[in-house]
Amino acid sequence: MIFRVLFFIFVLLPVMVVIIPLQALINALNLPAWQVLPRLFHRMGCIFLGLKVTVLGQPATGRATLLVSNHVSWTDIVAIGSVADVTFVAKREVGEWFFVGMMARLQKTIFVDRTRRTDAGRTSREMGAHMAGGNAVLLFAEGQSDIGTHVLPFRSALVGAAQHAMIEAGATDVLIQPLTVAYTTLQGLPVTRNERSLIAWIKSKSVKQNIIEILSGPRKEVTVAFGTPRPLRETDNRKVVTKAAEDDVRAMLVALNRGKPLPPVSQNIQV
Repeated sequence: MIFRVLFFIFVLLPVMVVIIPLQALINALNLPAWQVLPRLFHRMGCIFLGLKVTVLGQPATGRATLLVSNHVSWTDIVAIGSVADVTFVAKREVGEWFFVGMMARLQKTIFVDRTRRTDAGRTSREMGAHMAGGNAVLLFAEGQSDIGTHVLPFRSALVGAAQHAMIEAGATDVLIQPLTVAYTTLQGLPVTRNERSLIAWIKSKSVKQNIIEILSGPRKEVTVAFGTPRPLRETDNRKVVTKAAEDDVRAMLVALNRGKPLPPVSQNIQV
């Protein structure tokens, strides 16, 4: 805990003072390579939070990509953001949180209002326009976080809406790629079911309680596994496509939680 306090005061805080206005300027001028500073911030965030990230597979690059993932905790964003250049889709409330909302906007997060069905159209258009520029958008497709032992059913509505919006925005060569986040060890030991509550952001916890548990908890190892990307065409059945991605994410999560190997992937990278 002492190391984290000192790291925040003498490293992370000074860096934020520099990169926040710089990132705001980069976004305002619509300059390329806007993902560089967010990646740096997330890497430093991993050090501060005590996250050791292992990557299996690799994110698709150079093409418009829709990543669909399971969701365990807000630390998923820091872990994924440290190893991949992505724009996240988040619930509207996140944009209203003090400081967090500002940082999310600097990374061009797309916000969705889950209480309004009509908002899905606006969200999908933003996703389509972003991917039409060859960028990657990540959707936590369960629609909520879970404890990390299993995968909840993926919601196909946003996938389908984005599917058509991408075509309308001119993104004709689109991929959908499954991504799994798995917290595998605490302080070097396998995570038990009871210990997962120290990581997961579940409904019974307040934001404050979850942050305190994360910051005061032991070092965690998290695996970010990229599955095989598939073409996403306008004519594809959104429910079939979404279910296939869900099955891939679930299979990878089960294997990682049980310490079993995944299908052949690229060389692991640790940060």
